[in-house]
Amino acid sequence: MEAKLIERLEAAVARLESLSAGGISARGLPDGVDEVSSDPSILAFDDLMAQYAARVSAAAEKIGGQVLDVTKLVLEAFSVQKKLLIEIKQTQKPDMAGLVEFLKPLNEVILKVNAMTEGRRSDFFNHLKSAGDSLSALAWIAYTGKDCGMSMPIAHVEESWQMAEFYNNKVLVEYRNKDQIHVEWAKALKELYLPGLRDYVKSHYPLGPVWSASGKKASSASSKAPPPGAPAPPPPPPASLFSSEPSQPSSSNPKQGMSAVFQEISSGNVSVGLKKVTADMKTKNRTDRTGVVSASGKETHSSSPSFSKAGPPKLELQMGRKWAVENQIGRKNLVIDDCDAKQSVYIYGCKDSVLQIQGKVNNITIDKCTKMGVVFKDVVAACEVVNCNGVEVQCQGSAPTISVDNTSGCQLYLSKDSLGTSITTAKSSEINVLVPTGPDGDWVS
Repeated sequence: MEAKLIERLEAAVARLESLSAGGISARGLPDGVDEVSSDPSILAFDDLMAQYAARVSAAAEKIGGQVLDVTKLVLEAFSVQKKLLIEIKQTQKPDMAGLVEFLKPLNEVILKVNAMTEGRRSDFFNHLKSAGDSLSALAWIAYTGKDCGMSMPIAHVEESWQMAEFYNNKVLVEYRNKDQIHVEWAKALKELYLPGLRDYVKSHYPLGPVWSASGKKASSASSKAPPPGAPAPPPPPPASLFSSEPSQPSSSNPKQGMSAVFQEISSGNVSVGLKKVTADMKTKNRTDRTGVVSASGKETHSSSPSFSKAGPPKLELQMGRKWAVENQIGRKNLVIDDCDAKQSVYIYGCKDSVLQIQGKVNNITIDKCTKMGVVFKDVVAACEVVNCNGVEVQCQGSAPTISVDNTSGCQLYLSKDSLGTSITTAKSSEINVLVPTGPDGDWVS
């Protein structure tokens, strides 16, 4: 037994000597890096990935598509962070400009994930946003002290996940009784950060990364200036996780005219001047078109045409399941009156308009709208307001959930039947909830 053990040890030593003779370490890294790679904190990071990342990856492989793509980017970001942790142990602490340049590889991966959430919402929008928002937790590596404007590393990881959990919970609710693979993905993603990353930071970097006192100096953007006569560098990339600019102030107080429109609707005078979707405008009754039908050409106005740069205005029922209301500008008389509880309504890119939904629908999403008013009767699942500015939403019946995300200025008008509505918000400001009181039903916040 002892002879076999000695034989194996001698074989291992011979193997290490042969690798060393070739200038490569036992871990396949340059000699200078291998010593750092064997540091307990780096080995613990490998354990973190093996224990938690594998579960996220396995679930994503079964789902495929955009979920798999965004999961690969999440794991790529963790891999980049490991490389940065190795470099930190060999690099002197840089100034702020040098730190931004040092963290650029991580920021580039995060920007790729954020780009996947832009544009029209995909069927896996909640997955993408959950993954994208979670990556801000990796910014704990930028902590340089109590005056750097960040929370302590452990708290930063926990706070960052709280932002991502808003969308992660949506995945859990949506697929709880539909597809357990998505539930497994959402749970595994959370465990990657809590307890995974949090406990790792708590054990090895509770006060932030420890830079080398005698290592190499980190290069900065200024040290990479082009030589004389070289072409000018490209413009800077979009605002990143590590170099944020204050958001532009915007008016979140809707005009009194919008409130006046809601008051008129509440009074019951809703049949005058409304733009109706009639039976001949539905897909099943159209002979000149297939697929989708547009209601935008049904009405002409003497005023300037409401045409958005993003595309032509739409008000149409697509595939019998989804109402698309897009790029409507200055239309105060939009209405959907022939709908059912299996249909959803998606409102995108509208401005200074009012839409009435006169019937029960499954879900309502208001995305990237400005000064938009939406009045609906009942919703089965939820009404969601995302990436909007100065919108007003009135529920005349019941709604289990109303969520507001990344929105500046939102007025919510609830009926007596919807006072038990669950309202959730994230990254939003100036949200007012008004409820009817008294015999006249006056609105109070």
